[in-house]
Amino acid sequence: MRGLDETGELNEQTRQVLESFDGKPTVIEYEISKEDVAGPFLEKIPSDMMEMAKLKRLSYTSPLELLSEKFHMDPDLVQTLNKGRSFDSAGTIIRVANVADLKLTTQVNRIEVDKKVEMVRAYDDGDKLIASYPATIGSDETPSPDGQHKVVAVARNPSYTYDPRKLDFKGIESNEKFTIPPGPNNPVGLVWIDLDAPTYGIHGSPEPAKISRQNSHGCVRLTNWDALELAEAVHKGVEVDFVSGSQKD
Repeated sequence: MRGLDETGELNEQTRQVLESFDGKPTVIEYEISKEDVAGPFLEKIPSDMMEMAKLKRLSYTSPLELLSEKFHMDPDLVQTLNKGRSFDSAGTIIRVANVADLKLTTQVNRIEVDKKVEMVRAYDDGDKLIASYPATIGSDETPSPDGQHKVVAVARNPSYTYDPRKLDFKGIESNEKFTIPPGPNNPVGLVWIDLDAPTYGIHGSPEPAKISRQNSHGCVRLTNWDALELAEAVHKGVEVDFVSGSQKD
């Protein structure tokens, strides 16, 4: 991303780039706001998709889950850094990861979905790497597309429609189409980047800890925060290349 040669060693040039980050703390203090605890929160997320469809919104289950996603952290890590502190009260000071400046400042011109290493890479109009994200990709049974495709639309806070004529998920017995309401725990998370390959997209996930640790039904899953960041920098017509190994290798 910074144009350095891959030497496999900590040379002086790499050392200088690393030292440029000095002074920026990894962990900062944050005061929980009224909005963070306002809810509404769900007591539990149903495992059955047909039960999900009965809800008004697939919200967070707790302020802890909301704060964990807000700061790109595992809930267990948030709790470890803040032992003895409650996450349910506005005004509580907690320690969280410093992710405030992690935003793309350059528009994405091309996206590369690497099925071999399960990564999504974003490039600018000079074909320079500007971001990379761990991803969950399709399996041999339900593979992701091949070749070149394009972004056709971006939908934030999307609902999810299950259509048995197009999809065949194990454990779902409905022969009728049904729609699951939006929210961070929706099956496609908080954003859907639609591709010109029918039914396929790049989207968020309600389970960030499982990203790159399981297969999808063919779509490309990112954490909600990575999907939102990418969505802010893409537009209709952006090329999406599905490859097995980076084209830069």
